[in-house]
Amino acid sequence: MYQQLHHSINQFIDTSDKEKALLERAFTYKKVPKKFRLVDYGQVSKELYFINKGIIRLFYPKEGEEITGFLFKENLFSSSYDSFLTQMPSLQILETLEDCELLIITKESLNQLYEQMPVMHIFTRKVAEQRFINAQRILSSFILDSPEERYLKFEVANKDLLQRVPQHYIASFLGITPVSLSRIRKRLMDKD
Repeated sequence: MYQQLHHSINQFIDTSDKEKALLERAFTYKKVPKKFRLVDYGQVSKELYFINKGIIRLFYPKEGEEITGFLFKENLFSSSYDSFLTQMPSLQILETLEDCELLIITKESLNQLYEQMPVMHIFTRKVAEQRFINAQRILSSFILDSPEERYLKFEVANKDLLQRVPQHYIASFLGITPVSLSRIRKRLMDKD
């Protein structure tokens, strides 16, 4: 159950058997059903999630609508990260889109892990850098790309999600309506 976590961490840092044991003690395994809210709007995020199996959607409630900010899948860390770091109420909601198998670490356990395993500072910095790069790419795409170009980039990077995530969530993530997404997909199929 910890193999995927170790593999993800070892892409950035090397860990000894002792450090792997520390990691396994710090994380708790949990199965979570589909449509389960891990963090609700206004709630302080106390946990960070590593996804062994499943998809988590991060979204913002606005004027009765839900705006998808990100879709997390297997081998990614998920959280309402600003709330987790600042321990302030979340402006985001984290909800499972499928039955999920998660490894969960609390803020307190992560802080203890930093003390016991200083190399974790490097790993979490690398994860934060990757999240920043992803956020910059999404922002740049909204500024520079047409909706069709945004869809094509999403398709290349996340082909598996096209079959697993409801289309209206993908449309929301791309900043378009579901009708526009259908038109884009039809146009692209007609080209082929």
